[in-house]
Amino acid sequence: MNFTAQTRLLTLLGDPVTHSRSPEIQNIAFDAAGVDGVYVALQCKEEDLANLMLGIARCRGGGNITLPHKQNAAAIVEVATKAVLKTGACNTFWGDEKGRIQGDNTDVDGFRSALNFFMGTLLSGIRVLLLGGGGAARASLLGLIEEGADEVVIFNRTSERARAVSRRIGGERTRVIPSLDEVEGEDFDLVVNTTCLGLEENDPLPIDLERLGCVGAAMDLVYGDTVTPFVRAAEALGIPASDGAEMLVQQGAASFERWWGKSAPIDAMRAAMKTSSVNRASLL
Repeated sequence: MNFTAQTRLLTLLGDPVTHSRSPEIQNIAFDAAGVDGVYVALQCKEEDLANLMLGIARCRGGGNITLPHKQNAAAIVEVATKAVLKTGACNTFWGDEKGRIQGDNTDVDGFRSALNFFMGTLLSGIRVLLLGGGGAARASLLGLIEEGADEVVIFNRTSERARAVSRRIGGERTRVIPSLDEVEGEDFDLVVNTTCLGLEENDPLPIDLERLGCVGAAMDLVYGDTVTPFVRAAEALGIPASDGAEMLVQQGAASFERWWGKSAPIDAMRAAMKTSSVNRASLL
C-alpha cells in the first residue's frame, strides 16, 4: 500500500488497544475497496480523547472508539446519530465538510446484523436474557428493541446500572432482575453475554445455562482465536451458539460505510477476521 499526502488517517482510540483486530481487518478492507486510507491503533488516555478526536476529524480523518472511552466520546461529538443519543455511547467518528466531529454507534447495527446472520431475520416477538450493563449491553438492547424483541430480561452484577440501561433504552419491554435465581427454569429464545467474562480462559461462566429452561440460542460478544467458554458451554448442551467475531466484522463494515460513503467489502473483512494473528480474547 502506498501512502501519500492524500491518504486519510483512521484510528482506533482506546486503552488498551494492542489486542484489537480492527487494524488488520480495516486495512485489508481499504485495500480491497481501493480507498486511500490507513488504519492504526493509538493507546489513548481519557484526558487526551477530546483533543485526539478533534485533531483527527479536522484533518479529514476519523476512526473508532473502544473501551473505556465510548461514553466519553458521546459527549465529545458535535453531530450525533440517534444510536449515540439513545445509548449514550459512540464508537465511530469522522470529520464532515464543516470540520465538525460526526459520531455514530455502529455497535448497534453490528449487533443487529450479526444477530440476523446467526439466527435469521424472524426476531420479532423473541424473549431474551441479556447479561451485562455496559456499553455493549446498551448497543445490544437497542438492537433487540429495534428488531422487535417482546421482552428483554437484564441481569448485571450492579442492578442500578442495569436499571439505568433499561430506563434509557428499553422501557416497558425490559425487566431488570437482581439475581439469576429469578429466572431459574424459565425459557428464553436467546441469551446474550455482553460482560467481559470469557476474556480469560479461567473466568467463570456468565451464567450456568442448565439453570434455565429451554434456551433457543446463545450469543457471546467476547471473541478470540479459540471458541469462548460460554459458546463451548452452550454447544455442549446442544444450544446453537455464536461468539463476537461476526459482530466485530459487521460493526467494522458499518464504520467503513460512514467514513467512505460506499459499501464495505464484507467478505474480505470476514476473511481477515479468520486469519488475524492476534491471539488474545477481546470484547468490543
